[in-house]
Amino acid sequence: MIEIKIITPTETHPIRQAILRKGKPIETCRFEGDELPTTTHYGIFNKNKLIGVVSSFQNNNNLFKNKNQIQLRGMAILEKEQKKGIGKVLLEYIEKDIRTQNKSLIWFNAREKAILFYEKMEYNILGNPFEILEIGTHYLMYKKLSV
Repeated sequence: MIEIKIITPTETHPIRQAILRKGKPIETCRFEGDELPTTTHYGIFNKNKLIGVVSSFQNNNNLFKNKNQIQLRGMAILEKEQKKGIGKVLLEYIEKDIRTQNKSLIWFNAREKAILFYEKMEYNILGNPFEILEIGTHYLMYKKLSV
């Protein structure tokens, strides 16, 4: 049974490490702003086992005129759970939750290998690819939400 719950920042770390920071210390899984009261961490569970995470941050990107923005960070689904629609379920849930907060734009830095997934979810690329040191090529992606 799939269930999505609000979790603590610390609960995101093992999934972030396994997928986004392979071979790096757990400390690299702590993001600036994780502990802010305006940050929300979501976990997706299968039979009470955490299999994926994502965090939403109230952070405006000056490239967008809209000031009602949310930045997503740390979207990660365990490898053995990927390609099963879990990420889609989690992202759709978050979009719905963000709409209830009257936010109208989601943006994030997407890894090159995740672009196709996000494009299928109707996110758009803005600008050129860029490198994040020791992590790889990323693209700025966004989606305007109807509120």
